[in-house]
Amino acid sequence: MGPEMTFPFAISGPRRLRFASSGFSGLALLLALQPAAALAQTRPAVPAPGPVTPPALARLPAPPPPSGLPQLQSQVSCPALQQRIQATLGGEAGAWSISVADPSGRLLAEVNGRTPRVPASNQKLITTAFALDQLGPDHRLSTRLWQLPDGRFRLTGEGDPDLALPHLQRFAQLALRNGGSSGTATGVVRLELAEEPSQVWWPSGWNPADRAYAYGAPITRLAVTSNAIQDAVQNPPARLQTLLQRSITQQGGQAQLQLVSSRSPLPDGAVLLYEQPSAPMHNLLSLANSESHNFTAEVLMRQTAGSWDLAQAQQRTTTWLMSQGLPLQGIRIIDGSGLDRSNRLTSHFIAALLLRMDQHPYARNYLASMAVSGQRGTLRNLFTDPALQGRFYAKTGTLRGVRAISGVLLTSDGARYVAAISNGSAQPNTVIGQVLRQVQSGTSLCPL
Repeated sequence: MGPEMTFPFAISGPRRLRFASSGFSGLALLLALQPAAALAQTRPAVPAPGPVTPPALARLPAPPPPSGLPQLQSQVSCPALQQRIQATLGGEAGAWSISVADPSGRLLAEVNGRTPRVPASNQKLITTAFALDQLGPDHRLSTRLWQLPDGRFRLTGEGDPDLALPHLQRFAQLALRNGGSSGTATGVVRLELAEEPSQVWWPSGWNPADRAYAYGAPITRLAVTSNAIQDAVQNPPARLQTLLQRSITQQGGQAQLQLVSSRSPLPDGAVLLYEQPSAPMHNLLSLANSESHNFTAEVLMRQTAGSWDLAQAQQRTTTWLMSQGLPLQGIRIIDGSGLDRSNRLTSHFIAALLLRMDQHPYARNYLASMAVSGQRGTLRNLFTDPALQGRFYAKTGTLRGVRAISGVLLTSDGARYVAAISNGSAQPNTVIGQVLRQVQSGTSLCPL
């Protein structure tokens, strides 16, 4: 989200993986302090499932929970902690939704937990969970150079956020090395750039003012440095053509560049000349969660859903959430990053999602992608006191009038899943810090 963003562009699966007990619950999350790369497991990539259109959520019965996993309870079971949190919120309680749970599924405290609110970048908790489950921690996005039967070349992409000028120079070199295009003068490269139409570069609900900034850059398949320099690049294909033209000319060739639809199939006989992989998924998750990079989150939503049609991506994300038995009443999925103010989440839902991801075979990767209080990402300068520093792994979210911070708090009595969303609080960071300290110090209040 805008004010919380940083832009380290060089930060650099399986089909639906049913959640099953992995042994990574509760205090075992303490082991997740290892780097994400050390936790990766190899999984083959397979095609995404076909389009599914879910019916209206309000008319659906709750799906059966995945077998053997703890479910978040409906009733608060720790009145003492509940009272402390309500006292902390005071007269601002109406602006807040807060839910606190433990690894057994006990709902320890909750204030307005079923009230749908604008979540800002807490939306990325969904996107990254979806991507990790469906694609695995080693999946990579690809940018590919193809040679077509008539001698032309085509560049296709999947939105690699770290695509940069050296990669374009490599593509230019390979195209020239393979003879340019048959039927034209030697050294002339006829290159097609497969891209999405301009009308879908930005989700329609994004504020036009946000689209000028780097955090609101357009979402395209061939995005050099995530379509941002200091501010957003307003016409990414034009910039790409300029950079490629320059690279080919510098290497002694000539270029004839043409935009084509990314929906156009490759002709029979097309040959893959080169594939440039992105950083692995666990790095992309960290960019989306720890640094709150909107472009990466949007790409992950589309690639995981198997469609760059945003409406289909929304549907398939929602269908996946339904399959996990999560409490979806009032939930609205509009984009993958949370920049659209039409998204709606509840703190009860977020706590349930965090609980579920604790049980996932890739639980460590999910936790390792988060910002860390007083140490890393968008929390590097928050909650730096000894009680909280390095103890809270969370996703932040910021829009005007919106502040959300949700994640896993490590306590002496195990993990606590804390979801906090404010829509209108005067000092939200201070309040969230006070809530976290109440949870941290109040473990004795909630005996099993």
